Amino acid sequence: MAVAPSWTDERLGTKKRVALWLVQEVGVSNVFTKEQLRTAFEGVSQVDRRMRELRDHEWQIDTNREDPTLDPSEHRFVRQGLPVWEPGVAGRKATDSVGAVQRRAVLMRDNYLCRACGIGNGEAYPDGHGATSQLDIARRSVTLPSGEIKVQLVTECNRCRVGGREAGIDLSAIAMALAQLSPYERKMLSTWMERDARAFNEVEKLWGVYRTLPASARAEVRSMLP
Repeated sequence: MAVAPSWTDERLGTKKRVALWLVQEVGVSNVFTKEQLRTAFEGVSQVDRRMRELRDHEWQIDTNREDPTLDPSEHRFVRQGLPVWEPGVAGRKATDSVGAVQRRAVLMRDNYLCRACGIGNGEAYPDGHGATSQLDIARRSVTLPSGEIKVQLVTECNRCRVGGREAGIDLSAIAMALAQLSPYERKMLSTWMERDARAFNEVEKLWGVYRTLPASARAEVRSMLP
């Protein structure tokens, strides 16, 4: 992988330098102010506009409109998008980028929860490593019963999204699986869907944890049982 250039390299265009400044000086999830941006690029005209243009390349930079915890002068660098400093990338816009309005609608529809693991935004992951979740919008290729393939949006946290970038869904396969359920199982599943939630018992929780363990750790856990 090629090493990214320094944001201080004045041979680069302003948009590329702003992108590199965000990555190298601010960091994902961190807050910066308009004054910090302008100080870093003192004497550079339209630096604010060049930063806004990064949103056309899948960069997410929130203001207090998207994140009410921010002051009017603050921004949050939420997500790094396309590497605009690489040759040919800066002139190519992401035509399928998710706008702020659409993003809020998807988050609201999904109850501001990761649809893969159920964690909320900014919550600590249960593994105890101190990391907190960051919700984002993922695209899923969904094959409808008719055979038509559509890309649909879903809320996922940063961990689950990384693990499922290439995931797809075939609704015909789901329909076949549903047809195999007993009336009791169908009613139980329908109840979970209506509530959009399911309570897991302790055995199911332990199974979920066990499945995530490396092979040696799984063997160790198995040895704990009679």
